[in-house]
Amino acid sequence: MTAFQYQAVPIAGGKAKSGQIDADTPRHARNLLREQGLLATQLIESSAAQGQSARLSLSSQQLATLTRQFSALLDAGLTIDELLIVLAEQADHDKTRQVLAGLRADVMAGMPLSNGMEQFPRVFPMLYRTLVKAGEESGKLAGVMQRLADYLEARGELNSKIAIAFIYPAVVMFVSALVILGMLTWVVPQMVQVFESAKQTLPLLTRALLWTSAAVKSAGGWVLLAVLIASVAGFYALKKPELKHRFHVWRLTWPILGYLDRLANTARFASTLAILVGSGVPLLKSLDAAEGVMSNLKLQSAVGEVASEVREGVSLARAMKTADEFPPLLLHLVASGEATGRLALMLDRASIEQTKELDRKVTAFTSLLGPLMVLVMGAVVMVIVLAILLPVFEMNQLVK
Repeated sequence: MTAFQYQAVPIAGGKAKSGQIDADTPRHARNLLREQGLLATQLIESSAAQGQSARLSLSSQQLATLTRQFSALLDAGLTIDELLIVLAEQADHDKTRQVLAGLRADVMAGMPLSNGMEQFPRVFPMLYRTLVKAGEESGKLAGVMQRLADYLEARGELNSKIAIAFIYPAVVMFVSALVILGMLTWVVPQMVQVFESAKQTLPLLTRALLWTSAAVKSAGGWVLLAVLIASVAGFYALKKPELKHRFHVWRLTWPILGYLDRLANTARFASTLAILVGSGVPLLKSLDAAEGVMSNLKLQSAVGEVASEVREGVSLARAMKTADEFPPLLLHLVASGEATGRLALMLDRASIEQTKELDRKVTAFTSLLGPLMVLVMGAVVMVIVLAILLPVFEMNQLVK
């Protein structure tokens, strides 16, 4: 029999459905679907759908939820084939059902689950597939999937916290910029007519404001266009590996943000390595997989250097110290883990401590950034208002 992925609508009416069905021929598949009260609108043999599989993707939240459900059903004693059917039936999204259908087709063909996941590289990253393969080989797939779900949920929660923390300062900056732009392009030009009719020498601050307003009105569009062009050019320039690597090296030197970037990357590295080593994956293979989770190319190359030294017989702690890119806490805990034979536990502890520190630093930074933005924008508005009011005060003095 052949596995077919289908999209169908109920004959009696209702919401369209998608999934997978096993049949000898496409006609046989359509007949089977008709017996279930479904009219096939699209029918693709699984082998023909492999090209589409490489383009499928799921969000981080969807993957974390799917992994958690996978772990729970494995704990309940279901086989891989059975749980894939259950997950496909209760999936809310068509993409999820297509992924599960493709996995089930490969499992039924005798392939290991980890090999089936290779057809969906945008859904299951290398780290995910490596852990699943380690779980299959050790017979502890349920435990590995549980740790994977914890890891994905923790990473998603941290990313959400960081994103939410920066929303308030960004909104304050955007609204303040609009207020300042409105004052320069609308309020100030209205006052110019009053100043010109008075025929008096304007204060320096007011003259500077009028010059700024005229510059914004005449050249503001061109400046905005230049910024847009520069942004697009920078975006495409950073696609070149050499320039991107230089930019990432420079980014690590930024005040505050560079430190947060390094902390986030090393925390992710420690957490990934802890899961891999704890699941029985060899250290060198674990380092290769953990290298892929580093978003900074400078730190990514540092992990590659660490792996090269470990391959030559150097201890992990010493290799990481030589790279000179990892925080002292991580180095001490890795050295302790190697000395006591509890490397996975120490890596996990390092990841937890670094994540807590990152959370504290981000919270403190954004808590100060919001009021600071209010003060800066308030000062700018005050200068504008003062520049407008100074000539008015002088005119009142002349009248008296």
